[in-house]
Formats: sequence, C-alpha cells, structure tokens
Amino acid sequence: METPQRLNVNALIDESRIGGFQIVVFALCSICLLLDGFDVQSMGYVAPALTQEWKIAPAALGNVFGAAPFGILIGSLLFSMLADKFGRRPVLLGLTFYFAVTTLLTARASTIEELLAIRFLAGIGLGGIMPNAVALVGEYSPRKSRVLIMMLVGNSFSAGAAIGGFVAAWLIPNLGWRSVFYFGGAIPLVLTVAMFFMLPESLPFLVLRRKNLDQARRWVQRLNPSLHVSPSTDLVTTDAARKGVPIVNLFRDGRGLGTLALWVINFMNLLNLYFLSNWLPTLVRDAGHSTQTAVLMGATLQLAGTIGALALSWMISRTGFVPALAVGFLGGAVSIAFIGQPGLSLVLLFAVVAVAGIGVVGGQAGVNALAATLYPTDLRATGVGAGLGIGRIGAIVGPVVGGQLLALHWQNQQLFLAAAVPAGISAVVMLGMRWLLPKQETTPIGIRAEVETNRNQSD
Repeated sequence: METPQRLNVNALIDESRIGGFQIVVFALCSICLLLDGFDVQSMGYVAPALTQEWKIAPAALGNVFGAAPFGILIGSLLFSMLADKFGRRPVLLGLTFYFAVTTLLTARASTIEELLAIRFLAGIGLGGIMPNAVALVGEYSPRKSRVLIMMLVGNSFSAGAAIGGFVAAWLIPNLGWRSVFYFGGAIPLVLTVAMFFMLPESLPFLVLRRKNLDQARRWVQRLNPSLHVSPSTDLVTTDAARKGVPIVNLFRDGRGLGTLALWVINFMNLLNLYFLSNWLPTLVRDAGHSTQTAVLMGATLQLAGTIGALALSWMISRTGFVPALAVGFLGGAVSIAFIGQPGLSLVLLFAVVAVAGIGVVGGQAGVNALAATLYPTDLRATGVGAGLGIGRIGAIVGPVVGGQLLALHWQNQQLFLAAAVPAGISAVVMLGMRWLLPKQETTPIGIRAEVETNRNQSD
C-alpha cells in the first residue's frame, strides 16, 4: 500500500487494527503498572507481621503508610509534566529502575524512621508510573476501543495489588515480611531491560514536538506494515502545541470545572482506597481473624476491584462515564459502611469487601480513563498525573487519619462508617459532572463510535 506524502498519525492510530506492535506497548505498560500496584500495596500486607516482629503498636505505622502516598503526590505532578515536555518513554524507563531499587532497599529497613524515609523516596518514583503508562496506552489505542484498553491496562495496578496479597500470604509465613520487597524489587529490574529495547515513544508526542521523526516513521511502519513509509513522508498530528505551564492549561478551553471535579473525586476515592488498602488487613486481624485471613481480605479488595473495572468498562461503553461511575461509588459507600458492622460472618465480610473493591478500586481505573480522554496529547499525562497527584493528598490523609483514630480507640464500626462518607461524596460529584464535561465525554462510547462511523460513511 502506498503512503501519502502527508500522514496524520492520530487518524492512523484511530483507524488501526490492534497488531503485535501495539500489543507489546500495552503488555509492557500493563506489567509496569502491575508491579507498581504490588509495591504500593505491599506495605499494607506486611504490616501485621512487621508489627509483631518489631513489637510495635499498629498505630505506629500510620505515618509510614502516608509516606509513600506523599512521595507519589510529588512524583505524579513532577513526572507527568516532565513527560509532556520530554516524552513518556524516558520517564517510564527511569522510574521503573528507580522504584525497583527503592523497593529492594525497603527490605533492608530496620527502624520505623528508615522505613518512613525509604517509602517516601519510593513513592516519588511510583507516582510517575500510572499517568505516563495510561497516556502512552491511550496514544496507541484505536478510537473505538481506547477507553476499554486504557481501563484494562490501568486495571493492572489493582491486579498487581491483588496478586501481592496472595504472594505475601505465601511468602511471609515461609520467608518473612522482607521477602515481599525482595520479590517486588527484583522483577522491575528485568522489566527495565525489556522496556529499553521494546518500548516505543508516543507517536503523537514525537510528531507534535517534531522530535526523532525518522524513528517515528519506523514505528509508523511497524504499526501498519502495509504502508510504505519513506524518509520524505511528512508526519502530522491534529493536536496543537500549547505554550505556558501545562498544569495551568488544564483550566483553559472550558476544562476548568471538569478538572476541579476530577480532582475532588480523585481525592475522595484515593483517600478511601488507601485507608482500606493499608488498614483493612490489620483491622481484620485485630477483630480476631488470623494473619493469613487478614492478608487475603486485603487481596479480595484488590481482586474485586480488578474484576469490577472490567464490568465498569462495559457499563461505560453502554451508558457513559457519569452513570457507570456514580453507581459504582454509591455501591462502594454502602458496602464500606457494612464492613465494620458487628456480627458479620466471614463469608459475608468477604462479600461486602468485594463490593467495596468493585466501587472504589475499580472506579479509580474509570476515573483515570476519563481523565485521559478529557485532555489532548500535550496535556494528557499532566491531566492524569495532576488528578492522581491531588488524589494522593487523600491517599496521605486516609492512612494517617486512620492511625490517629485508632490511637483514639475508635471501633471498627465507627471507622468504616466514617470511611463511607468520601465514597458518597464521589458519587454526588460524579453525577454533577454530567453538566461539567464536554458533551462528547458524556455520550456512551459505543453510541459515539457508531455516530462517528455513520457520519464518515455519509461524508
């Protein structure tokens, strides 16, 4: 097939069929997020065993639980803006190697102070992974399946957190809590090498910035081998470069209120997610269950979130982002309120934790996908990263306040009733986004694709 002298890379990707080149991109980003989720959640899984070995009260880990999210806050904002300036590939490569090293160092900690410092430093690197991986995946996905693919890949974070629970449940009794971090740090080192040789840069980014266009042409050829791409082929994009600070541009062109609403939802939902992820295993153990059962309860939260994201992606394609995510957050609020109720059987407790995971953990994948569709190429990583960065403030508040409330002798029933409130707020704000988002973002994706197809055929 001959290639025209002028080739729009956005249109090429939008209309492409998913091939081996894209599958490699999706797989590498998915594995990267899986390991990211494993590392972020690992502290919650090892907490029951660590507190026993060090002979400290669970409340003493409150600041440690908050250290990684504080670092993630910095990393989300910093590295998402750097990626929109310099590219997704170098940022993902550098951060994957960085969090591998800091995870291995976590295993060497011998005091609370060392643990707090290392988890903070690790968080800085972990914060830049999600926004850049989601942005890169979105920029290689065909239009019709973009949201589904972004949610599937973004959901790898929850899958990694869930897998971490099952891995930790086996490793801790046999090899001790430090083995969880040795395991979680060794694999990213191997992944870094694979990414160096196999992970491409975003084509729309390269064309927009007019960087490495010869390499971009080679990647276009791999994206669609039937094309004949010559050195004279002019690659263009429908996006326009913007001047100024990227985070300020998030409030321009009618995106301001939508951006603020996304920030509120990220804050509330990540407050809930990190409170549950970090404290649920410890609270379940303190309620009289075994350490292994407590760890598996935390894994159930993440596993249900992984499955829930798939269900939510289907709902989004049929109803749009707003109804699907509002229902998910409302269901999460109700189920969280039930977790701390006395007299629940173990089976029922697992069930309500699973429903909470679907709404809170699965819902976050939907929020990330919504942010990635709301912003153009030169703001996409910044848009996702800024929302997650603000959300990390909630991720800091949730575990730390949980520790303070435990120190004040709050009972499980009180703790989980309080935790249900942020999920309810997320549901209300998401409903409000029906009037804040551009019209095309509130239209069900399946219907939107059909309308665009019919319009193209009529043209």
